[in-house]
Amino acid sequence: MMDSMRTELVSAIHLQEVELQDKPAETRRDGTSSTNNNNNNDDQKFTVEEAVETIGFGRFHILLFLIMGATSIVEAMEIMLLAVASPEIRCEWHLDDWQVALVSTMVFVGFMVCGVLSGYLADRYGRWKVVVGGFVWSSYFSLLTSFAPTYGWFIFMRSMVGCGVAGVSQGFVLKTEFIPAKYRAFLLPLATIFWMTGSVLIIVLGMLVVPTLGWRWMIRLSITPSVILLFLFKFIPESARYNVSAGNIDAAIRTLQWIARMNRASLPPGRLEEPAVKDRGNWRILLSSSLRRTSLLLWYSWFVASFVYYGSVLSSSELLEKNLLCVTNADREHQVKHRHEDGLCYCIPFGTSDYQTLLISSLGEVALVPINIALLNVFGRKTTLTVLQLITAVLFMMVNICTTMFGFTVLLFLLRSLVSMNFNVVYIYTAEVYPTVARSLGMGFCTSFSRIGGMIAPFIAQVLMSQSVILALTPFTVACVVCALGNFLLPIETRGRALLQNS
Repeated sequence: MMDSMRTELVSAIHLQEVELQDKPAETRRDGTSSTNNNNNNDDQKFTVEEAVETIGFGRFHILLFLIMGATSIVEAMEIMLLAVASPEIRCEWHLDDWQVALVSTMVFVGFMVCGVLSGYLADRYGRWKVVVGGFVWSSYFSLLTSFAPTYGWFIFMRSMVGCGVAGVSQGFVLKTEFIPAKYRAFLLPLATIFWMTGSVLIIVLGMLVVPTLGWRWMIRLSITPSVILLFLFKFIPESARYNVSAGNIDAAIRTLQWIARMNRASLPPGRLEEPAVKDRGNWRILLSSSLRRTSLLLWYSWFVASFVYYGSVLSSSELLEKNLLCVTNADREHQVKHRHEDGLCYCIPFGTSDYQTLLISSLGEVALVPINIALLNVFGRKTTLTVLQLITAVLFMMVNICTTMFGFTVLLFLLRSLVSMNFNVVYIYTAEVYPTVARSLGMGFCTSFSRIGGMIAPFIAQVLMSQSVILALTPFTVACVVCALGNFLLPIETRGRALLQNS
């Protein structure tokens, strides 16, 4: 009896299995089979570029914009600090013109040496690590600068600060790799607001602190934003594009899923699949047949961008400090000669009106941002660079024209706007034109060439300016004109183009 029941039960189970195998797959309302749909999802693949575009713009990008934009505040404060502190250190250590210029040059030497190194490390080991390490390094040595006992120690510490700032500049790459293509021309120029904020902060700090507590306390207080920012970096993940290029697909997926949840969006169907790249950070990519001309022209464009930017900043500081302006209605403060009969410079610290002029000129860095955005979206990157550089050349020559103090302030305001816009467009174009496998290294090479311009600018703006204003302004004008002509030879326009993973 038991054997017959067991036999019937086994037969029933076998019959049910046969029916399930013969039963067609469940059909959904859209007419597709659930079984087929699962198979299709397994077969579908997507790239990081497609994921970034699908997720779109949202809350994560606002957080990214604010935190990574704040890195520009720190960078601007470290660079602009030199323009504010130069009259003070000249007075304290009785420096000549070339010694004051050497301070700025040594900062850019550190930036140049570490620019390529930070780019290589960012492509090999990650953008996030390099940016955070750069912040710690620059903040530490900036603090040590305020305790410098001699001029020699001061310039050494400032060169170490420049080395750290080179790592901080990789934050622009990290930010760019998360932003969808159609938003880059809007968001990246707006980052100028943060640079202007840093410039304004250090000028206001100089105005309030230097006359009472001295330049050393100004430097100590200036590292406060760096310390605060270090605690906010935990909200910024490593670049998903870097993780994919390094073969760390799981980390890239976790990052993209987190961004999608923050933006209340979803990833594309299927699985993330891109091949890992072994030659990440290889400098030969920059000089490959497809990128050689672009790299050579970009290196010169970065040289000029830095040369004219810091030339405008240091020239304005020097013209105000030494009263070299051709002002038709100069007050008594700006009629004091800047040299003794024996050739040595007077110790003339900035007055309140000088700080105000620097402050207004710094505000010019954001005044024309809407025009910058319009040019980028309508005419593209290459044409925008050409237009900005030609107008900048004209404004440099106009600085030598005799005018009122108000007229000089307006001219300086416009000049700072143009050189800032030019620097911003060069940054955007570089981050877009290079592939992920060499983007940080490409940026590192470019920033290193830019610092060569920054190294030369102080000797033109702070040394040659004392001999002849027109002679000092001419090199900046010529460099802009030549660079504008060179932009026509750039082979790639990146407006609306996706960020490439490989060359």
